[in-house]
Amino acid sequence: QVQLVESGGGLVQPGGSLRLACAASGITFSVYDMNWYRQAPGKPRELVATITRASTTNYADSVKGRFTISRDNAKNMVYMQINSLKPEDTANYYCNAHLVGMNYWGKGTLVTVSS
Repeated sequence: QVQLVESGGGLVQPGGSLRLACAASGITFSVYDMNWYRQAPGKPRELVATITRASTTNYADSVKGRFTISRDNAKNMVYMQINSLKPEDTANYYCNAHLVGMNYWGKGTLVTVSS
């Protein structure tokens, strides 16, 4: 059974930081591209950051320079360090594992940026 479990969300003030984590099980983690998506209330889900199986990274323009995605294949973990948080970063953040023909999702972790 495939499971992706996110953690690390919470309430943070503007300018603050959080580190999101996603624990994967039931998949051969190292062969998957891993993604973080987010969905704000009333908005579509958007791709925030990608780290490929080769550890190549890519970011949405809105988060470049503030968010950093990383992975630990030995622990089946993917992380996202998020800095300089803004109110518009408020959203549910979802971990996604993608391989051609296969796509798995976690249930999300809520990040709220508010003073």
